[in-house]
Amino acid sequence: MNHYITGNTIRSLRTKKGLTQKELADQLLISDKTVSKWETGKGYPDISMLESLAKSLDISVAELLSGQDIQNQNRSGNMLRSVFYVCPVCGNIFHSLGNGGITCCGISLPPLDAEAEDSEHTFLIEPIETDSLITISHDMTKSHYISFIAFVTSSKIELIKLYPEQNAECRLFLRGHGILYAYCNKHGLIKKRI
Repeated sequence: MNHYITGNTIRSLRTKKGLTQKELADQLLISDKTVSKWETGKGYPDISMLESLAKSLDISVAELLSGQDIQNQNRSGNMLRSVFYVCPVCGNIFHSLGNGGITCCGISLPPLDAEAEDSEHTFLIEPIETDSLITISHDMTKSHYISFIAFVTSSKIELIKLYPEQNAECRLFLRGHGILYAYCNKHGLIKKRI
């Protein structure tokens, strides 16, 4: 029978943290015999204890349930590795510095794959004062529109949310090399290197 957390997982994470069974039990306000039962498979933590158990072990609940201690090896996130996600239900936009496990409205979202601009989705860039006016000649109806325009460099992101029945344009501060993105709700993510 598969249990949601194995005794080996709890023991491994506890010893990795450098805690005795008694020290872990004291943090959780339970007896060390209870921790011993968990680790020997004679009992399992109640679901109401998962959050405090994960906190005591310095991991997330997801890591506790999977038995994997996930360490972030990328300490210098490069903005040019940006990944976008859009919820098909509510339209929320998510940005990440790499692939992630993003969910919204109960749906696990796949990362958007960016295509190069095409004849239907062409960026027009016009300097205005200290900014640039970015325009895309595109329908902006409730059923077909550009949802956002973003400019990403190695050190920053500027994202402007657009709405149906307004113009597919915005002002951005384009300085340095980067990638200009636009998201069409029917055709997906479009990009242009600047």
